[in-house]
Parts: sequence; structure tokens; C-alpha cells
Amino acid sequence: MILFFYILIVLLTFILMEGVAWATHKYVMHGLLWYLHKDHHQKTPHFFEKNDAFFLIFAIPSILLFWFGLKDGLNWMFFMALGIFLYGLAYFMVHDVIIHQRFKWFSRSNNRYIRSIRWAHKMHHKHLERHDGEAFGMLWVTKKYWRSDLNTLHK
Repeated sequence: MILFFYILIVLLTFILMEGVAWATHKYVMHGLLWYLHKDHHQKTPHFFEKNDAFFLIFAIPSILLFWFGLKDGLNWMFFMALGIFLYGLAYFMVHDVIIHQRFKWFSRSNNRYIRSIRWAHKMHHKHLERHDGEAFGMLWVTKKYWRSDLNTLHK
């Protein structure tokens, strides 16, 4: 029974992280911390971006939860940290590898979901400034981006 509870914590945390990522992207990255996120929307010749600092910012809660989740024996905080970590890994794979292809591990895909997230992200990046954005999430793609006539994006 306790194993089921821990698995549930991991899954719920992973799912809730999409909402956290959406809200943080819309209200923090395109708000107060735009100066860190701006170079992600306005191409630079550098491999690293100021925007990469968000990797560290988002890792801190996970690291702390891992620490406190192991400090006095395994507890729920460890499994919450695991859910955040797994979301971060999925975010990295989707955003940096599949969408922006910063690492050329997977190039072109004909998968409808992959094409949909790439299209939504392309629509997000058509806005070079902080305002009037759309598609702030990462793994959840709204129905409008699943339309096959829009879904012809290959790169």
C-alpha cells in the first residue's frame, strides 16, 4: 500500500509540474525574469543562453526535497523530488532535444504528438518580446495544435 502511495506522489507531482511550468513560463519568465528568458526568444550565436539558468532555479526544489526525503529515512519528499526530476528530464528531452535540437539525438519525427508540440512551440517563439505570447506549456498541447493542416512543421 505504501508503494502505491509513493508511486501516486511521483505521478501527481509529474502531472502538476506541467501547470507549474506553464504558470512560471507565462508569469515569471515572460514577467519579472524576462531578462533571463529574453535570449531564448531572440537568437544568439552562443550554445548557452541566460535562459539556461532556469535549469538551476528549477533544480533547487528537487535537490532540497531529495535531501530532506532521505535525511531521516525515505519519505514522501523523496518521491515528490523524483516527480520533479522526471518532469525536468522530460522537459529537457522535449524542449532542448526534440524542439530546439540543441543536441542532435532525434532529428525529424513524423509522430503527430511531436509535430504538435513543435508547432505549438514555434507559435510561442513567433513572439520575440515578452507580451502577447501563446502556448506556454511544454508537454500538454491544446487541441488547436493537433490540427493536421497546421501540423506540417518538420523543423
